[in-house]
Amino acid sequence: MKSTGMVRKVDELGRITLPKELRRMLGIENGDSAEIFIDGDQIILKKYKPNMACAVTGEVSDDNLVLLGGKLVLSLNEAKKLVTEIESK
Repeated sequence: MKSTGMVRKVDELGRITLPKELRRMLGIENGDSAEIFIDGDQIILKKYKPNMACAVTGEVSDDNLVLLGGKLVLSLNEAKKLVTEIESK
């Protein structure tokens, strides 16, 4: 685990503010959801990505294609664009 050197206090409502630099590094935008995990005595936050969300558009659909052993999910339209781009190279 890598230390960022950033320390924040928990407020009276139990909230912690994530520094802007950290949000920018991780691609976390206003309104994004975070998933919370516990590992022993550690709390791990991860930007939430719903299952079956297209990696390009974020569109969630059961019709999306799961590729590369589950490492890449693309909508049919984005998969066609990818194939066209690869073929044009």
